Amino acid sequence: MSSTAADVVRLLTVRGETLAVAESLTGGLVAAGITSVPGASRAFRGSVTAYATELKRDLLGVDGELLTARGAVDPQVAAEMAAGVRKALGADWGIATTGVAGPDPQDGQPVGTVFVAVDGPFTGDDGSARGGKVEALRLNGDRAEIRMESVRSVLALLMRGLAGEQTGNERAQDTERNGGF
Repeated sequence: MSSTAADVVRLLTVRGETLAVAESLTGGLVAAGITSVPGASRAFRGSVTAYATELKRDLLGVDGELLTARGAVDPQVAAEMAAGVRKALGADWGIATTGVAGPDPQDGQPVGTVFVAVDGPFTGDDGSARGGKVEALRLNGDRAEIRMESVRSVLALLMRGLAGEQTGNERAQDTERNGGF
């Protein structure tokens, strides 16, 4: 069990919120990490391992034209996977992984290209999602290392969403307004 997975479960439980996971290249490793934490059932709704491209469309609601045009290894696909699993499993938060763990390139993307995404609860009257973010990764290592770093990265992205971390630009603006560097 990773400390990040334990922190995710703890924060979700304290907040009374739930999580759903959509995985491609990680093949269930994210869900396994979450469920290795004692008490995870209080916050974890479930997961969809959509390894095949058509499952991303059929089970997670990823736009078929997007998949045809760009392939499954794409930031918008990751975002739609996270939003789709959140909706499909009725969770407050959805996270997703898609990418190329190797040994061969996929969809014109080199090995180590990974996109992780988080989709969070709606806040405010505009219906914007607090946690709607995608992170592009360029990872080195063998297949196992790429998959494990993808797990670590998606959990870290979720933790930032749960913690309400501001983006770098928002931090810079706040620092400027408050006379900092």
